[in-house]
Parts: sequence; structure tokens; C-alpha cells
Amino acid sequence: MSSTTDTHILLYDDHCPLCRFQMKVLTWLDWFNVLSLLPVSNPKAREMAPNIERADLLEAIHCVTRTGRIHRGARALRFVGMRMLPTIPVALFLWIPGVIWIAERVYMWVSRNRHLLSRVFGCNEACAVMPTRARENDQILDQNPAKPEAS
Repeated sequence: MSSTTDTHILLYDDHCPLCRFQMKVLTWLDWFNVLSLLPVSNPKAREMAPNIERADLLEAIHCVTRTGRIHRGARALRFVGMRMLPTIPVALFLWIPGVIWIAERVYMWVSRNRHLLSRVFGCNEACAVMPTRARENDQILDQNPAKPEAS
């Protein structure tokens, strides 16, 4: 993994209104900018997780840590939650034995039904109303690195 930031990178489905809404919420909860958000549609997503198929990336959120370890689904949310002050209580709850097993099943159900849930809960409308917090670490990831010059 070759990252241009010192943050953990969250890969998400940017064509899913529910996913986009969750990422907007995370930008406001990430007080210390420990995360960078990278949509799966961005070509850099393949660089961040070269061994994971695109279909798998679209099926669940993935967190690529600074060390290159990849957490998926509810485990990614638990990992991220332990690094953002407002979400630590929820993340601690996910460490109780057996809870992550249940959380993974709930996460997969929500993931499979996310487009329907987006319509039911009006995520497109909520996304339109809720502002995105401008963050430098996301902008760095969106930039295309300059190609090295041949010597």
C-alpha cells in the first residue's frame, strides 16, 4: 500500500446514498482528522486494496490502516470508532464478546438492502441538506500524484 497521507483510509460506495450520508456524518465526527475518505469509484481505491475485488469493495466499507491492514464491514466501523472521540462508546460495545458476530450479520443485512433503505429514509434528501466538512486529508487523496520523470 502506498498512501499519501498519515491517516487511515475508508473505502466506500459513493453511488449509494446511504453510504454517502454516513461518510458526511463521519467527516463531522472525525475531530482529529484520523480518516481519509476514498470512494470506490476513484482509481486510487484499487491501489489501496489491490487484492480485493471491486464487487467486494462495493459490498462493504473497508478501512485500510496506516500499516496496510484492511478491516471490513462492522469490524471496520469498530476500528474507526475507536479512533474518533464521539464514537468510542459504540466501538467499545462492539468489543464485548459476541457483539461483533451480531454486528457483522446486521451490517451485511443493511449492506444488502442499502439502496432500498436509502429510498425509505430519504438519504438523497438528507445528503443534499447536510453539508460536507471540508477536510484537507480527503483532498490530498483526490489529487493525482505527478508521474515520476524518466532520468
